[in-house]
Amino acid sequence: MNTACNRRDFLKTATIGVTAMSFTARSYARIMGANDRIRIGQIGCGGRGRGAHMAGVHKHDKVENVEFVAVSDPWRLAREQGAAMCKDWYGTDVKQFVSYRDILACKDIDAVMIASPDHHHSTQLEAAAKAKKHVYVEKPMARNMKELIRAVDAVKEANIVVQVGTQIRSLSTSTACHELWKSGLLGKASRIEQCRNGEKPYWYHYVKDIKKEDVEWSEFLGNAPKHPFDVSRYSGWYGYLDYTDGPVTNLGVHFIDLYNYITDAQFPTSCVCNGGVFTWKDEHNFTCPDHVEALWVYPEGFMVAYSSNFGNGSGNRHRYFCEKGQLVLDNWSAPNYTAEGGPKRDGTIRGVNEVKPIETPDHFQDWLQCMRSGKPTRAPIDAGYLHSVAGLMAVESYNTGHRMIYDHKSRAIKKG
Repeated sequence: MNTACNRRDFLKTATIGVTAMSFTARSYARIMGANDRIRIGQIGCGGRGRGAHMAGVHKHDKVENVEFVAVSDPWRLAREQGAAMCKDWYGTDVKQFVSYRDILACKDIDAVMIASPDHHHSTQLEAAAKAKKHVYVEKPMARNMKELIRAVDAVKEANIVVQVGTQIRSLSTSTACHELWKSGLLGKASRIEQCRNGEKPYWYHYVKDIKKEDVEWSEFLGNAPKHPFDVSRYSGWYGYLDYTDGPVTNLGVHFIDLYNYITDAQFPTSCVCNGGVFTWKDEHNFTCPDHVEALWVYPEGFMVAYSSNFGNGSGNRHRYFCEKGQLVLDNWSAPNYTAEGGPKRDGTIRGVNEVKPIETPDHFQDWLQCMRSGKPTRAPIDAGYLHSVAGLMAVESYNTGHRMIYDHKSRAIKKG
């Protein structure tokens, strides 16, 4: 019997509780012994792939018995750097591929981490699910409802363990804010808002000199519009609407996912969004808006506002305005709450109160542990679908100029 398949069978059993499974003596020893290692392939070896995914898992690889065994990236230097990290950690040479397809074809790989550009996420997530690999996938999960639904359905059909990369919900302070909200101390919310500003759009920080001969350009483009190789487009892809949908589904998704988690909010009933390129017009010809503002209305009876202004770095804030006070996450690693502004404040909340952290496994360790325990991850596929719908409503409103609504029954975003 193929030992790679035995490993996957073990992980599937440990994850989803399949009991009608027979094991050979060899596979049973793998479960009980020290060799039941989770073998991971890294898809995308840029700053996020190496600096967050790989480094984040490496902190836990001995305790959780995992290792990276393959890397893929269209840019030769990035995949070589990823492989060099693995060589340093494990003392072995890992497989290096240009395409994610080659990683998914490896039968001895149990899980993959997806840190590719946004326009690849849904395609790679769907393909990984069909290959029966567990997945850690960066947000945003998809760029339209069709590909989102296809990926989500593939994940549920495969019954794999997925962690969506909205890691802010795994902060110990986020756990504490969720518990505070459940206590009812702040009362009903009326408005939740975040302004996440900067002096310059974040995509400028990624632009670097890259040689054409080091990049498999067609692999990068995937299903995006065809263009000749361009250094700005490759390294600064965050700034082009061909490959991403801009600040709302990038930075803003963390905000959406966090208030979903804290408040248990469900799908918005409507959304309007506007913006444009107002400040940063230069030789790069970036197309993502350097200013954008979105408003959602929720059936729970509150409004949510998100904005990014990359023409001025002041005015950043993150607040939950409620009838008995407000929750302040301007620094989301050190939140506090007060009675300020609450029309029904009753003296229960006095002064400025720290939201005391509640110890929580970090986002990467949670994913690793859930592959063995069968428990839901902190950011499962349904949480990803929830924040993706809100983000895509804003994208559709920005693109069309119309108010958008969401029909949960048909899983469709429509003009309202």
